Amino acid sequence: MNINVHIIAPYPSMVALIKECVSLFPDLNIGYSVGDLENGVELAIEAERGGADILISRGGTARSIKRAVTIPVIDVQLSGYDMIRSLTLAGSLKEKTAIVGFANLTSGAQAIIDLLDLPLKAFTVTDSSEVPALILDLKSRNYKQIAGDVITLKTANEYGLKGFLIQSGRESIRKALEDAKLVYGYLHQNDKLLRVLERFLQSSYPNLVVADECSRVVYARTADFDRNPLTEEHLAALGSKLNPDGTPTSEKLTLDGRTLFTEGRRLDLDGEVYALYVLRQASGQETAQHVGLFPSQAADPGPVAEASPTIRRLYEQLRVLYRGGDSFCLYGPKGSGKNFVIDHVHREFSTDGVLLAIDAKRADLRTAVGKIPADVTSVKLLHASRVDDEQQLADLIRELADRRIRLILIEDGSPPESLLRIADAVRLPMPTLGERREDILPLARIFLADCHQRLGTDAVKIQAAAEELLLEQDYPDQIDGLKRRIKELAIAENGYVIRAETVRKTASTSPSDDDWRVPGGTLKEIEQRIIESVLREENHNQSRTAERLGINRATLWRKLKE
Repeated sequence: MNINVHIIAPYPSMVALIKECVSLFPDLNIGYSVGDLENGVELAIEAERGGADILISRGGTARSIKRAVTIPVIDVQLSGYDMIRSLTLAGSLKEKTAIVGFANLTSGAQAIIDLLDLPLKAFTVTDSSEVPALILDLKSRNYKQIAGDVITLKTANEYGLKGFLIQSGRESIRKALEDAKLVYGYLHQNDKLLRVLERFLQSSYPNLVVADECSRVVYARTADFDRNPLTEEHLAALGSKLNPDGTPTSEKLTLDGRTLFTEGRRLDLDGEVYALYVLRQASGQETAQHVGLFPSQAADPGPVAEASPTIRRLYEQLRVLYRGGDSFCLYGPKGSGKNFVIDHVHREFSTDGVLLAIDAKRADLRTAVGKIPADVTSVKLLHASRVDDEQQLADLIRELADRRIRLILIEDGSPPESLLRIADAVRLPMPTLGERREDILPLARIFLADCHQRLGTDAVKIQAAAEELLLEQDYPDQIDGLKRRIKELAIAENGYVIRAETVRKTASTSPSDDDWRVPGGTLKEIEQRIIESVLREENHNQSRTAERLGINRATLWRKLKE
């Protein structure tokens, strides 16, 4: 066993003891350098780059090094003998002396002081930044000498006090070197075992992904793919379906034109939950890799917001059409959620069939049907109104009907009558977000939960006053715009609740002329809505409301009575 150990000595006198210990450990390549705190950290980083397996240092220097390197750091502990020797020496001096250091030094020091009845007193710090203020205070209390580690010694000298270094003896350095051998042995043994297990997993399961409880990937090896095909969104959806008892669950996904089968199981390890997924890529007729053709059905479209009567009515109409196998055209503004509702209804009625999307502007319509896998039961045809050759479009629609594949047209604007006639499709309008305002807050909560799970943001709730502000805002980009707004708020909010203040601070303060819209209603009605809005934001405090509106309380009271 050839172990490279490097010792960062915080003070020069430790070097002589290190040299004495080198001959006692012939199986260790022991190097050393002298440096404390920041300088010691730089030396440690350099040693790691030079191939050191384990570092050794002491006190505050060791603590700083641990935060800066990726290899183990052994802290040279003060032995009881070191402490007795140093404190006895310090106590024999006639000047008033204090012991200053971290708890690992002062707790043992105070016990020995009490036991030997030494004329000393120990003072504990939790961070090195506390040392200067403490030493100034001790100086004002007539202490003449400060004993401790290197940082204590330097600070005492800077403030005109004598510094007494509590040093480690050769026994402590020897113990640190023995600990280095043990730690390396444990790590080396575990490393070999992990390599054996990983080799076994690679041969038995070439595509394996492990995620933590927050759907973050902690291990991924996917030999059959250029990269791990499962995003955090996929992992969150798959994780929600895992069986609590650890029995496997199977899912079929369609990602980037490929059909993918996953087998997942939940693993509980020392109170932490992990998800393990074995992936298999479909072959042959199971895949559809063609320009403009891409499987559309996600692992799970996610929660549905249907608080508004308008969207509930739409879902009822879609279910009727799905049961009858009829074609239809769902149209509405971009970002209004057309694809989402189709994915949701399809999953409800066609759990075994794949929903395939065809972009009519990109796909070769003459050969598209021949590229459709056998397990496709429904096709979403996008941008059909923008196809120049109506005959190709008609041929595609006829071939889909011959294969008994349901046709769904998706249009961002009102579809032309010619398209509806060719597809024999009924027209269904997708309600805008303004037409389903009852769904704004349920959607906001869904998007907030997604940010918490996927991005690790803190906020899990929206304050009532903040919800009122969200309801008053316009979302020209529809649901997509609301989703971006909630993501912006989740990232900006520091606490667990999104506050009205955060909504106001992150709102656009200089809208363009194109973004500004004239409010509806008479001037008096507009004024009343503004007053009521500000009043809610100020929690019905009339003094603050009047101040924000630039009027006095009497005027505000009169306007509220009108």
